[in-house]
Amino acid sequence: MKIYTKTGDKGTTALFGGTRVPKHHIRIDSYGTVDELNSHLGLIRDQNIKQHYKDIITHIQDRLFTVGAILATDPEKAILKSGKERLNIPKISEKNISLLETEMDTMNTELPQMTHFVLPGGHQTVSFCHIARCVCRRAERLASALNDLEPIDPMALKYLNRLSDYLFVLARKLSYDLQADEIKWIPEKH
Repeated sequence: MKIYTKTGDKGTTALFGGTRVPKHHIRIDSYGTVDELNSHLGLIRDQNIKQHYKDIITHIQDRLFTVGAILATDPEKAILKSGKERLNIPKISEKNISLLETEMDTMNTELPQMTHFVLPGGHQTVSFCHIARCVCRRAERLASALNDLEPIDPMALKYLNRLSDYLFVLARKLSYDLQADEIKWIPEKH
């Protein structure tokens, strides 16, 4: 199988179901940003961090492929003529969201209480995590905008929202684990 199809040479691409849309369509931008986020998570997973975090990130990456598939499915072609869903994979569930919440609660038990905003940085691994958090927020904004035009699975939106929170807490926990400085943002005085 060749990786290049030449079908997108004129600036269009196919959604799951065959509908062709411009490559700059918000639906493409949405799942493309989820793919970008997934790549950043791979970079974090490649760092020298605890195996538990790597395992959770691998699970998240799997779930992001599901979010991407949801976003890549034309809602008008989501149900086949047989009545079955075109996207025949496990969807995002409350269990997936609960996992993120449980992980955040566990990490937070070891962290000092936050009293200020934190400047991203302090260690390369922490910075990668903050970049992933920002990309996740962008993915969430795009999915939210898409949802205004064509409703998407609300669990996908909820997952992206919770994931950005998880990535913030993970960045703080990695700072703690790596004994990196966590620099508080204290606005300059006039």
